[in-house]
Amino acid sequence: MSDKQAKIKKMVEMQAKFAAYEKKNGVTAEEYFATPEGHELAGYRQEYQELADDVINMAHADKGSVR
Repeated sequence: MSDKQAKIKKMVEMQAKFAAYEKKNGVTAEEYFATPEGHELAGYRQEYQELADDVINMAHADKGSVR
C-alpha cells in the first residue's frame, strides 16, 4: 500500500469514527473547532487537515501540477 493510499485509508477511518460519534452524541461548533483537551475528538480536525493536505500535495506531484 502506498503512502497516499495509507493516508486516504486513515482519513476514511477517521470519517467513520467522527460520523459515529456525531450520530450518537451530536457535535457542537465548540467541540469541532475548539475541542477541549481529553475530548474524544481532540486533535481530529488538525490531524484530518494535515492528512488531506498531504494527499492533495501527493496527487499534484503525481500529475506534475501545482496547487
